[in-house]
Amino acid sequence: MATNEQVARFGAALGEVHRLLRRRAMARAGRDPLPEAQVEVLLLVHQTPGISGKEVARRLGTAPNTVSTLVRDLTDAGLLARDRDPADRRVVRLRTTDAARARIAHYATHRAALLAAALDALDPPARAAILAAAPHLDALRDALAGPVRPEGSEPAAGNPVAAVPPLDT
Repeated sequence: MATNEQVARFGAALGEVHRLLRRRAMARAGRDPLPEAQVEVLLLVHQTPGISGKEVARRLGTAPNTVSTLVRDLTDAGLLARDRDPADRRVVRLRTTDAARARIAHYATHRAALLAAALDALDPPARAAILAAAPHLDALRDALAGPVRPEGSEPAAGNPVAAVPPLDT
């Protein structure tokens, strides 16, 4: 079982890699980075065209009024479009614009180039170990994406995430 120190070190390294990769990719692309909350909304809408603002709030675990503000800012920036649902005119459906899709693709190109260069700078065993960890990081992402339960509550029946033993304390 992992120690608290190992978990903390892993989490810190993962966060720092994400932060550096995001900032350097945006700098390389010649753009200022969007706030992280806007990026989360933009990527979710990109992956789920036609999603409602209410569903965005639910999936991101944030307040609907916060999502409304983020959507408004992204719409004003020309990155999101809002369409009324033809079946229920009260519901607004979200989609990314051509500008957003181009921005996402441009960022992905720069991120991939930065990752490739950084991996190439590592010794072969380290590079192989990091690349071999990708499926395990996918599993970790999926475990983290599961429902969050309050600390001290009982695991939900049939929830594989809830079956994970607690960390050493």
